[in-house]
Amino acid sequence: LRDYQKECVDLIDRQNSGSVLVCMATGLGKTVVFSRIRRKGRVLIISHREELVRQPIKYYDCPCGIEQGKETSDGEEVVSASVQSLIRRLDKFSPDDFDMIITDEAHHAAAPSYKKIYSYFHPRLKIGFTATPNRGDKVRLDDVFDKILFQRDLRWGIKNGWLTDIKCLRVDIGYDVRDVRERLGDFHVGELDKAVNTELSNDRVAEVYKRYAKGQTLIFATSVAHAENIASKIDGAVVVSQKTEGRKSIIDAFTARKIKCIVNCMIFTEGTDLPLIETIIIARPTHNQSLYAQMVGRGLRQAPGKQYLTLIDCVGICGKLDICTAPDLMGLNPKAVPERKRKDLQGMLTDMREICEKATDCPEVWIANV
Repeated sequence: LRDYQKECVDLIDRQNSGSVLVCMATGLGKTVVFSRIRRKGRVLIISHREELVRQPIKYYDCPCGIEQGKETSDGEEVVSASVQSLIRRLDKFSPDDFDMIITDEAHHAAAPSYKKIYSYFHPRLKIGFTATPNRGDKVRLDDVFDKILFQRDLRWGIKNGWLTDIKCLRVDIGYDVRDVRERLGDFHVGELDKAVNTELSNDRVAEVYKRYAKGQTLIFATSVAHAENIASKIDGAVVVSQKTEGRKSIIDAFTARKIKCIVNCMIFTEGTDLPLIETIIIARPTHNQSLYAQMVGRGLRQAPGKQYLTLIDCVGICGKLDICTAPDLMGLNPKAVPERKRKDLQGMLTDMREICEKATDCPEVWIANV
């Protein structure tokens, strides 16, 4: 274990009971950490997606069972379950079957399905792991978890050399989302898709890829149709969505560099390890900071020969619902920068605070401050 991972495990091992949250930026090894927590009984891991359910098993040194789809557990010491399957199988278990419940991507834990599981079981210890403790719909997690026990953010990870730095680019491709309404803490997806999934905008996204992308590239789109339209304009690009069968084989081909560009629709926002990614293009505008951080997080892991992640924000006219861009990752407020100077918010993420300060050193801001 790395020093900070060992510190986190030690803190958890000293918790005799309760419900705590661990916040670690994507790429800092949440799964490794929770697999090393000392077991004092059976452990239940709950996740919300197929890839997340299978991911922890390789880290454990004991028999592990799965509760998902056609697979069922059989009394194993560790059980990894999908929320959707487990909620229909609660009567298979006793409320006291598990000493510890671990929730992966715990920012989902305020959902009714999770709460139904929590209310059924009576574990000694309940631990949530997430990179983004803030939910887009502003629902609080403090009625699920008592406190944040351990926290290491993106800035800390980059500064200490565990995560790759980010080269940030803003490219105006003509998006106009002024009339898109808000729904559940973000843009209304259907309306957003109509606004951005146009022939002209998709041509510009493809041009952005050809001009700026470096190495293995992941593009985020608003819908399956949007992903397909973008991919059709990029030679060799492959679409991954919930409709895609054989996602693992595509990931394997991408990892082997046989596929250079994947265009996805809300699949690779959480729980997928793709360290080779060198470029991420955000063609799916969002003002949900948690979702934005999860998308960018796919490219933060280090890999041989990888100098930094190139992050390309596709922007346009926003209206009152400003979209998230690179400065949001550092807790900076791009709204404080005059519109005419926001094009200057480019460069390495670790320099972004100074870049923002320089961009706000202008008459409009001086007058506003006075």
